[in-house]
Amino acid sequence: MEIDFLLIGQGLAGTALAYRLKQAGKKIRIIDEPGANNSSRVAAGLFNPVTGRKMVKTWRADALFPVIQPFYKELEALTRSGFLTEKAIYRPFLTIEEQNEWMGHSADPGFEYYLRKIHAESQSEFLKDPYGGVMLRNSGWLDINNLLDAMTAYFREELIVGNFDERSLSHENEVWSYRDLKAKAVVYCNGVEAMNSRFFSFLPFAPVKGEILEVRQEFTPDYIVNRGVFRVHLGNRIHRVGSTYTKHDMAVGATVAAKTEILEKLTDLVRLPVEEIISHRTGIRPATRDRKPFLGKHPSEVGVYIFNGFGAKGVSLIPYFSEQMATHLLKGKAIDSEVDIARYFNYI
Repeated sequence: MEIDFLLIGQGLAGTALAYRLKQAGKKIRIIDEPGANNSSRVAAGLFNPVTGRKMVKTWRADALFPVIQPFYKELEALTRSGFLTEKAIYRPFLTIEEQNEWMGHSADPGFEYYLRKIHAESQSEFLKDPYGGVMLRNSGWLDINNLLDAMTAYFREELIVGNFDERSLSHENEVWSYRDLKAKAVVYCNGVEAMNSRFFSFLPFAPVKGEILEVRQEFTPDYIVNRGVFRVHLGNRIHRVGSTYTKHDMAVGATVAAKTEILEKLTDLVRLPVEEIISHRTGIRPATRDRKPFLGKHPSEVGVYIFNGFGAKGVSLIPYFSEQMATHLLKGKAIDSEVDIARYFNYI
């Protein structure tokens, strides 16, 4: 079977890129192994314009955030499914100085798109926010599992379920052969597994293990609370809380240390006890050393590309960069130098 693109991996990155290529009329196939580590299915799914301990506007926010909601709403309409929740995010201030700094941001037109309101007082008797906080807009969360399930059904004719064996991939006469497929190009969207590829092992992945809890607890505000940990209400007093970040423990499986860390940070945020721990999940995020994704063409192999390395911010990054990657594949348009893997060619 002759196709245009063979995509490796159907996490959020592979799904978004495959959709854009299919919409452009290209013949695609996607190889995915559902049982493998799939960080997309464990991710919190937040899209949050203000991040980090210093509460700064996230990298490239002004380009990324106008694309997020239209893209996922388009997929909702396509699949007749619901997975996007637009929700304010409340970030408590830790000091009066931080409150004063954000009062200044409220007059900055660069923050206008993201700020709903600056609060100088606590927003709930159940929150430990004596200095108030900033309520953000154009934010929320994505139910990535529902999205991937819906898009799996959409790709029913293009999806090949099974393990990808790179040893079966060969190149001849500008065509890549993989078992009964002949593709013009191959795109690696398979997260940390790309580290083991003979093509992309030179890239400085910096995988991060993350752990997330789902707990039952009172207090169900109409906003997400995010400081130290995020707390997303899923319904029925169940909240997704997390997450941890470690570069040192890549072992599969949940840890007591991570559970303790999350619960302690939750205690620092909410004044109510946890009634029940419902689930504890882990995943290995395909983060990168410079915290920017990997897009582009292999330096010497014809027709070999990567779309990967989105780390913990994939929900925010992928709508924008999947369009850029698709345009590069279809029209040869240059990729932003900040994310182009050419930035690492001197290290090969």
